Amino acid sequence: MFEEMRTRDFVRWMFFGILIAAFALVQLAPNPLVLDVGVQLTFYVIVPVLYFGRQFQKQQVPLSRVVFLKGAFRWLVPLAGLVTLSTFFSMAMLWLQLRVLLPVAPWMVDSLLERAPFPDNTAYLITVSLIVAVIGPIAEEFMFRGLLLKRLISKTSMWEGIGTSSLLFGMLHMDFFGAFLFGVTASILYLLTDNLLIPILLHIFHNSLVVGLMFISPGWPEWLTVMESADIYTKAVPNAIVLFITSILIFAVILRLAQSLNKKKEEEKYQAFLKKQQEALQNEPHHPEMP
Repeated sequence: MFEEMRTRDFVRWMFFGILIAAFALVQLAPNPLVLDVGVQLTFYVIVPVLYFGRQFQKQQVPLSRVVFLKGAFRWLVPLAGLVTLSTFFSMAMLWLQLRVLLPVAPWMVDSLLERAPFPDNTAYLITVSLIVAVIGPIAEEFMFRGLLLKRLISKTSMWEGIGTSSLLFGMLHMDFFGAFLFGVTASILYLLTDNLLIPILLHIFHNSLVVGLMFISPGWPEWLTVMESADIYTKAVPNAIVLFITSILIFAVILRLAQSLNKKKEEEKYQAFLKKQQEALQNEPHHPEMP
């Protein structure tokens, strides 16, 4: 399905779609908030829906082949655990990056910790929250775990595809290390279940938690979150402990999932071998016995 799509075609669609949308919005609604929402909707909704809709129709493949509810509910609790784990890892990793930057670029640390005030526009905040928490994760999973991952695997190998797609996913996010490991986990989950809904749910749970913390309780948990430069030193011990523990747990989870994926692929190869042997026996010419 996704293997038949070409990444460069999607990139062209995205480039021209955003270009046209930005030009039209500047002419029709020069308000920067409207422009921001319009570009995001183009990136996460309009272009993906048009492109993937056309590809699914062209290949005569129903959406239910890649996104389905069967077997998804048993993943809800493990996904919630993964989200909690990755969130605490990202918080502690942010502390580590700030700790490394502080002696050499304190101005950059101050810039990263500076929190811009939210626009006084409820409709804008609700729309952006919905895009970040729900719409964005769905689109990004189709882009990275669907199109890019499957295309790379078809061109290279399974683990090269997982690594490269996750690396690109991480490069497009501020939290590179957390996003990279998230990409690896989401990729393995998709290949393991053959259901894109599983990484989509993982992504939605994660982004919803981030949005909730951003708007409801930006300083939670207080003992871990770095809000100003002084916190980098005063909260060093809890962050170092959390980083150590979550790193071990995340790598253990990835290793366990990788073992399950390798086992699944070996079973698929064995079944394919048996099927090929059966077909060979069926196609073998039958010679009647001599009297």
